[in-house]
Amino acid sequence: MEKGEFMRSNLKVMTEKVSISVEEGMGAKKPTTNSNLKYASLAILVLQNAGLILTIRYSRTLTGDMYISSTAVVFAELFKLVACLFLTFLEIKDVPSWFRYLHQNIFADPMATIKVAVPSFIYVIQNNLQFVAISNLDAATFQVTYQLKVLTTAIFSVFMLNKTLSKMQWFSLFLLFSGIALVQLQPSQLKAKNPDDTQNPMIGFLAVLVSSVCSGFAGVYFEKILKGTGSGQGVSIWLRNIQLGMFGTLLGIIGMMFNDGAKIREKGVLYGYSNLVWFVIFMQAFGGLLVAVVVKYADNILKGFATSIAIIVSCIVSIYVFNFVLSLQFCLGTLLVMTAIFFYGRPQK
Repeated sequence: MEKGEFMRSNLKVMTEKVSISVEEGMGAKKPTTNSNLKYASLAILVLQNAGLILTIRYSRTLTGDMYISSTAVVFAELFKLVACLFLTFLEIKDVPSWFRYLHQNIFADPMATIKVAVPSFIYVIQNNLQFVAISNLDAATFQVTYQLKVLTTAIFSVFMLNKTLSKMQWFSLFLLFSGIALVQLQPSQLKAKNPDDTQNPMIGFLAVLVSSVCSGFAGVYFEKILKGTGSGQGVSIWLRNIQLGMFGTLLGIIGMMFNDGAKIREKGVLYGYSNLVWFVIFMQAFGGLLVAVVVKYADNILKGFATSIAIIVSCIVSIYVFNFVLSLQFCLGTLLVMTAIFFYGRPQK
């Protein structure tokens, strides 16, 4: 579903110098424009965080022929690859130069390209696990529990990047873990008025846990590559996503045939597909790219605020669409998670 951490890390490295130059050249002449961009960024982040999860959950609860989720992951990777190829072409605007650019940065430097295969492989696993998790958990429960990626990213940053966390950040991570524990330990009979017998909350939780570990490791691994080699500087974010898409599509097809090959041969790749399924795929493919573009206008506080709003939106929609039941324990756990995200993202003195 998302390669957000990967794209955000790359975007941060690429735009630091550009931002400084723009600020020096423009001064403080456009506070209103910057404010509007922040509000737009907030809206897009909320729609991406809540909308994708809710639509996937809805698509997995419909009766009738159920689509094969591994095929959706492959199509999302393929669409993202095609979109990034097109965007790089728009930047260069010349076919021969475009081919030279791709050759020089992908095939002429194979070692740098192969390094991207590691996070790409992990993201394919993560995206497949998200379908498993959302199929076995209510959207609101998944939305809250998936914030474990904040904890895993912090831990990997400490051990792999020697990052130092403040006492407030450690306390925030403790609050985060406590809140998620409260959400997961609530009585299962309270989670829905009409519980789905096909759901297995334990499988859903394990899928979220492994997916969160994948998200944290992949994001930190890529950041370590950039800091260790400087290979990300001056390289277009679309090029990085082309590399991701190449490996992601190939690895996704291998995983798809390994896990669902017999079913695909029997019923076809597009078995169970509908307009809603294509909408989910397009959101997964292009939503992450859109977030990568706007995230440079959103600081950590705004991103934390967007996450909190997305959690609230998911809870409200789940009540009316999925018959989700809010318990006091769930509300308390959710409040702890949102508080933890807010304090963890605050600027440290």
